[in-house]
Amino acid sequence: MSAHILLVEDEINMAKMQAKILQRKGYVVETACNGREALRLLDQSAFDVVITDLKMPVMDGMQLLRAMNAKERGCQVIVLTGHGTIESAVEAMQLGAVDYLTKPCNPDELLIKVDKLLETKRLREEVAQLRREVRAYKRFGELIGQSPAMRQIYTVISAVKANKSTVLITGESGTGKELVARTIHQQGPWADRPFVAINCGAMSETLLDSQLFGHKRGAFTGAIADHNGVFQAANGGTLFLDEISEIPLALQVKFLRAIQEREVTPLGSSRPVKVDVRLIAASNRNLEEEVKKGTFRDDLFYRLNVVPIHLPPLRERREDIPLLIEHFIATFSTEYNVEPKKVSPEALDKLVSYSWPGNIRELQNVIERVFALSQSNEITLADLPGSIVGFEFKQVDFEEMAELPTLADMERSLIRAALRKSRGNKNEAARILAIDRQRLYRKIEKYGLEAAAYADV
Repeated sequence: MSAHILLVEDEINMAKMQAKILQRKGYVVETACNGREALRLLDQSAFDVVITDLKMPVMDGMQLLRAMNAKERGCQVIVLTGHGTIESAVEAMQLGAVDYLTKPCNPDELLIKVDKLLETKRLREEVAQLRREVRAYKRFGELIGQSPAMRQIYTVISAVKANKSTVLITGESGTGKELVARTIHQQGPWADRPFVAINCGAMSETLLDSQLFGHKRGAFTGAIADHNGVFQAANGGTLFLDEISEIPLALQVKFLRAIQEREVTPLGSSRPVKVDVRLIAASNRNLEEEVKKGTFRDDLFYRLNVVPIHLPPLRERREDIPLLIEHFIATFSTEYNVEPKKVSPEALDKLVSYSWPGNIRELQNVIERVFALSQSNEITLADLPGSIVGFEFKQVDFEEMAELPTLADMERSLIRAALRKSRGNKNEAARILAIDRQRLYRKIEKYGLEAAAYADV
């Protein structure tokens, strides 16, 4: 689009000549004979450049500049001044003018200065847009990260936020699956409706049945009153089901029907209740593998896997670690009512190179621990846990090996090492390996490690 220029000049012939010069270049030009008229035009339209004389009746150029500054108008200003009043031009530039021309001005010089101002304005707008994009990449709702993987997730969220397609979020524990679900909900048109979250692996089959679908009074021992399940509680909004793989096989049939028919039947009732929810499920297991093993129904998997989102572990997006550290420092400095802490280069190197088996949750806990225990305004190596300070990432060059180990051999070795490091504590070993306890138990049984003395495995 052509630039919009306002020419403020009380000498009519001078104004006509300058307007023609600018219009021949393709600019859209409007004229005003004094500062007051210029302000009226500025209130009506947006201008890219204002060219104003300093000596004018009613309201001169200096008064115009002061009035423009008061309203913080974003246009660039060139002032016109006579040979004997260069001091006035300097004063005008102190008031916000970016350049000046002496009268009578040379047509070529006028065009050169206008072109230069417009190019500068264009570059500034591009830089501002790039900064907005960078900020958008660093953050999307409550999600933080600018790695390619996170940018792709932001794109998917933007695509699905306005519809009710079922979303399946996968990723290791601590990667922020519930945060992604909340972001989808908050970015969409139903943000003011309920967001209900439930962990399917935290309760028995009967209790899970009741929590999902509700129950009628007397449906089971202890059911002393009617109870609406989470499907009804989330009606009109979003239902987030974490650890979806933990739903017992027998209950999966009822769950599939609820999704397909958009209705639930409470325990102890034969009358279905219609529900309208946006369903988001999450799992830290590979559901396709669970389908192959027969622990998860294939028809339920396909019904859930409409829009898949995979959250990479923190060790696979190390470029986001400094951003997350910055975020947690800001969070805990507010919570603990202290100044934000700086991070020493040595500490930052260790934090970035660490494998983070507990992912973002573990990083958050480390930063909170520093705020709880350290009075210093800098995070140093002394403030970090020994597991991080002593960690060194080593990459094995398998191409140099005469014979490659099998995946089973490597997995068995890793489990043995984790059990040895945790002195047989299976919960700790599962945390080190970033897998859930049930999966670790199956692996221990598979590789015959159960009877081993863990100190010597």
